[in-house]
Amino acid sequence: MTSYELLQMFVLLLVAHALADYPLQGEFLAKAKSRFIPVPGVPWYQALGAHALIHGGAVAWITGSLVLGALEVICHMLIDDLKCGHRISYNVDQLLHVMCKVLWVALILFFPALP
Repeated sequence: MTSYELLQMFVLLLVAHALADYPLQGEFLAKAKSRFIPVPGVPWYQALGAHALIHGGAVAWITGSLVLGALEVICHMLIDDLKCGHRISYNVDQLLHVMCKVLWVALILFFPALP
């Protein structure tokens, strides 16, 4: 994969992240995903899982790797849970999400046959 293709992939991952974290998340998921302030009648883990699955699907689609998509789901859930519990700030949350995208591209660079 060329450096231009890797850069293009990274930019697409950032665009997909912005779409998934803002318009595709919406107010409902933003509130319902918190186990610390639950929405009555809505299991927080389902909302958090759905939100993370949107992110993971985008990563898998862009990278062509189900492994990276699954890693994104796990990492996104952990990072968002830390943010919802006020253990990290909004800005640290966003930085960690971007660093995950850097890691995915690096893994593709060093392991091009990643499934």
